Amino acid sequence: MKKLFVLAAMMMATITASAQFEPGTFSIQPRVGITASMISNMPKVSSDDLYVELDKQPAVGLIAGADLEYQITEMFSLSAGVNLAMQGSAWEDYKRTYLGYTDEIKDLRIEADYLNVPVTLNCYVLAGLSIRTGVQFGFLTTAKVKGEETIVGHKSDIDHSIKDMYEKFDVSIPVGISYEFPNHLVIDTRYNIGLSKVFKEDYIFDKNGKNQVFTITLGYKIPL
Repeated sequence: MKKLFVLAAMMMATITASAQFEPGTFSIQPRVGITASMISNMPKVSSDDLYVELDKQPAVGLIAGADLEYQITEMFSLSAGVNLAMQGSAWEDYKRTYLGYTDEIKDLRIEADYLNVPVTLNCYVLAGLSIRTGVQFGFLTTAKVKGEETIVGHKSDIDHSIKDMYEKFDVSIPVGISYEFPNHLVIDTRYNIGLSKVFKEDYIFDKNGKNQVFTITLGYKIPL
């Protein structure tokens, strides 16, 4: 039994040494993944033409970027990064056929792209496993309402810019957990809690709405 404990300790030490970088060293981590986002306080969207209300749901998009990490101690590190993330919100699909005609609303969503700069403090609680939190600054690049609408069998695309309605700057608190494998592949999940108001004024959307964004990415840590 004692030999088993010694062997397990040696294996854990090997994993820790191979999965984490030495204190005082830098690494860079390119990463890509997906986002699932909503905007708080978003109302149901209604169509006067179809007399229907649609419930909101998460919008799914992509995220790509890189983090620079400095290993302060064996347990703590500091990261700063930049990424381009697709954020926004969406609504459920609607379809009906009446008197031989099709009415449909499909893929109705807000697409808002942000250039984000996250800064986080990371705590390695176990070998390769870390929890992180900090602050993220976001800079809006584009914002559109997109989708497809079919009324009495006539299909049309919805593609309207709403960038003028958006605040150009966003602040959020990222809270996440990541796991670094011995080969330095990293799975990272984060939930960004929005602090800033998304919209400038109360047009058709609530001006108190805030971004709520979940991300999961796969990255690779490269020593510098």
